[in-house]
Amino acid sequence: MTSLFDPLDLRGVRVRNRIWVPALCQYTIDKRDGIPTDWHLVHLGSFARGGAGLIIAEATGVTPEGRISPHDTGIWNAEQATAWRRVTDFVHTQGAVIGLQLAHAGRKASVYPEWGPLSLKKGTIPESEGGWETVSASDIAFGSYAAPRALTTEEIQDVVAAFAAGARRAIDAGFDLVEIHAAHGYLVHQFLSPLSNVRTDSYGGSLENRARFLLEIVAAISGELGPSVPVLVRFSATDYAEGGWDEVQTATVASWARDAGADLFDISTGGLVTGVTIPSNPGYQVPFAQYVRSEARVPVNAVGRITTPQQAAEIVESGQADAVMLGREMMRDPHFVLRAATELGVDIDYWPPQYLRARLS
Repeated sequence: MTSLFDPLDLRGVRVRNRIWVPALCQYTIDKRDGIPTDWHLVHLGSFARGGAGLIIAEATGVTPEGRISPHDTGIWNAEQATAWRRVTDFVHTQGAVIGLQLAHAGRKASVYPEWGPLSLKKGTIPESEGGWETVSASDIAFGSYAAPRALTTEEIQDVVAAFAAGARRAIDAGFDLVEIHAAHGYLVHQFLSPLSNVRTDSYGGSLENRARFLLEIVAAISGELGPSVPVLVRFSATDYAEGGWDEVQTATVASWARDAGADLFDISTGGLVTGVTIPSNPGYQVPFAQYVRSEARVPVNAVGRITTPQQAAEIVESGQADAVMLGREMMRDPHFVLRAATELGVDIDYWPPQYLRARLS
């Protein structure tokens, strides 16, 4: 039986426990230059101080046009990489592992952020306000957003190269691993799903063709980073829509991605289309992670309304997933891991010494 507090080895990286933090979009770059700020240092650093094993930094654009909003972080230039170093250095002082989620939003790019002065507006930001033309697998719009332009095969290769270059900058900036964002309706997911990909070339049609873009990204990153750096992939295991992407296709492509160089799969759901019903009961996405783990025989982590130490422990100890990621619960309580150890009667040696006086016996 695997314990929630057992370490997990991913290639050359050891993660101290199985309680992890997913990428949490912050939309906090006021200068719109993609450079992380003090907010990111404190936001991500608090999770490391609180005992998390692995922390994934927010969806970060591999190109300027790949950002969800102009207020996202980036990893397309050296200045951004240098700024990330402050964050990674601090996280390492606390004993945690940190990864960067490499992202391209595709047809869901160039939108108003969810909070801040512009949050009263919704949808696509026009170029007159600093927005840009969006791209996708096909020229099919997401809901009421502006219709994207379908990428050419040459442009697809440019994006693959941008992911690999972003991965190299991330590792040079001190990140221990990278995660490819292939979920939540963003560009890679747009290629995977037949609801958003109606191409007739080698990137559309069959599952092998729709998966080609992702597999090329995995192979390019793995080749760039070498054998010691882990590569994760975040999937949405279902579109919750008839004729769309589902857990069977996810498991199949996960096995192909493993062969191409991916190490672990972060299983979420949804985000590709509007007008669908998504359940929200506790642990509602865990069965999808369990299915992919069982069918593809690959390591996975589970997400989705995991809120208590007992629930997290059951998921890992029962073999439903190899690890859990807690987003909103970690934002509510960055010290969740320390609390979980106390509640579950586990003795850990990474309590911050400055906080030992607060430790409950």
